[in-house]
Amino acid sequence: MNTLLDGNRVRDQILEELRPRVQRITHALGRPPGLAVIRAGDNAASEVYVRNKTKTAAALGIASETLTPPESVTTAELLDMVARLNLRADIDGILVQLPLPANVDAQRILLAVHPAKDVDGFHPVNVGNLSTGRPGPVPCTPAGIIELLKRYEIPMAGKRAVVVGRSDIVGKPVAMLLLREDATVTIAHSKTKHLPEVCQEAEILIAAIGRPAFLGAAHIRPGATVIDVGINRLTVRAEVAKIFGADSPRLAAFDEKGSVLVGDVHPVEGPREAGAWTPVPGGVGPLTIAMLMRNTADAAEANLSRT
Repeated sequence: MNTLLDGNRVRDQILEELRPRVQRITHALGRPPGLAVIRAGDNAASEVYVRNKTKTAAALGIASETLTPPESVTTAELLDMVARLNLRADIDGILVQLPLPANVDAQRILLAVHPAKDVDGFHPVNVGNLSTGRPGPVPCTPAGIIELLKRYEIPMAGKRAVVVGRSDIVGKPVAMLLLREDATVTIAHSKTKHLPEVCQEAEILIAAIGRPAFLGAAHIRPGATVIDVGINRLTVRAEVAKIFGADSPRLAAFDEKGSVLVGDVHPVEGPREAGAWTPVPGGVGPLTIAMLMRNTADAAEANLSRT
């Protein structure tokens, strides 16, 4: 059986479940859950992402505000901005949209966010909580991957999982979450020797290496579940034709728009070999915002328990 894992469908389920929960929190707190987003500079992709996050928050009844300091903002100015948000009682969650301007020390900014308000789950305190099985916010994309697997009833316990990619944002946390679900986990990366053979061991293959169409038939065990986290924008027509084929509708879409998105898994070979797979777009991506909303609701509930 070849199953497309529809991230949009699962996202809609999660958001629908959150709606009454947000209403209960709002009634109990006397205010809606509050989310603050810092988007520094003029990154066009960040602007789109943040707009989608605030739109989703508004639809759920979460109060959100976006702070947009200029490209010239300093580390000190951003630290002051975060410090003020940490003190605000009406802000339950703080999200610092990456990337930050090149002149800003991003690590210092992320460390400055209070762990209880860190709805991205990036603070070392929350990373430690995750690694030791304690409660706390979990990075949104890895949490979304686990949610997708659970809702499609794909077993993880006892399964061999290979995570290709070792980033702090996706690779490492999703490996820890898979361990929590009793999977047997291998982390591979660009320096792994005999990578195709390592990947062929996977009953669950997570692709998060940041290389377009990098994992193909040679990497995929027939019938495996393949989760493609990559979002790569192709802007060269020859590359699109090579990956999708000269007669593909995606090539016609490229001719119309000037670019197409492709994941880290080959979009033709991956679905052909896999038993279940996520498309790009429409797979993991939609779940990231849904899990951000859940983390914000969790943070607001934690505030409620402290009042």
